[in-house]
Amino acid sequence: MGGKRFAVLLCASDSDYVKKKYGGYFGVFVRMLAEEGETWDVFRVAAGEFPTDDEIGLFDGFVITGSCNDAHGNDDWICKLLSLVKKLDSMKKKVLGICFGHQLLGRALGGKIGRSISGWDIGTTTIHLSSSPKLFGSLIMPTQLSVIECHRDEVRELPPKAEVIARSDKTGIEMFRYGDHFMGIQGHPEYTNDILLHLIDRLLQRNFIEESYADEVRGRVGAEEADNEAWKKLCTSFLKGRLS
Repeated sequence: MGGKRFAVLLCASDSDYVKKKYGGYFGVFVRMLAEEGETWDVFRVAAGEFPTDDEIGLFDGFVITGSCNDAHGNDDWICKLLSLVKKLDSMKKKVLGICFGHQLLGRALGGKIGRSISGWDIGTTTIHLSSSPKLFGSLIMPTQLSVIECHRDEVRELPPKAEVIARSDKTGIEMFRYGDHFMGIQGHPEYTNDILLHLIDRLLQRNFIEESYADEVRGRVGAEEADNEAWKKLCTSFLKGRLS
């Protein structure tokens, strides 16, 4: 008793493969972020399952996951999630947004999001981090990190109070911080190459991408390894309040 409590706001439906191999995307995030003594819960927000107002106060932090939906869409659950994010902002709750979650945080704060001008970005991407030492507190970070990406939308513009803390050659806002409580990451620090290959197959089956592009990105998977350990340290340090 007395340990910290976190919740994953799951914005995607689990495939049978991810369920069987990883315990669903919730299992993937718990594997990356959970530490001894903590309690982790999941709310399947894409299926309409949200924490109550009373439950929100019980949690120390939240993770908003990726999704096949558009963060600029107006599905009922997305609008409800935007309202929840605004409430979490007013309560200064720690929120880590990943891919769709990153974009949704940007939208909730009044930023502009939409389709990327440069199209899909699938594979391992090198991102360049801000050199501002105060952003990462006592955590020593390199000037660049590799991360697995899988997106065709992006945050185009952020409100003045938000600070862009990483960019890439393809995406201008790869990461941002807002106060000490919100952080968005466009990439997928929780992904493995195995998950990415599975996702490429799913995108192809759903006609989100062409077969020629799927073959191209499959051929690049594994050519460069993502810096998953560094991402794990950064994400856990942020979520657990260890960056200040």
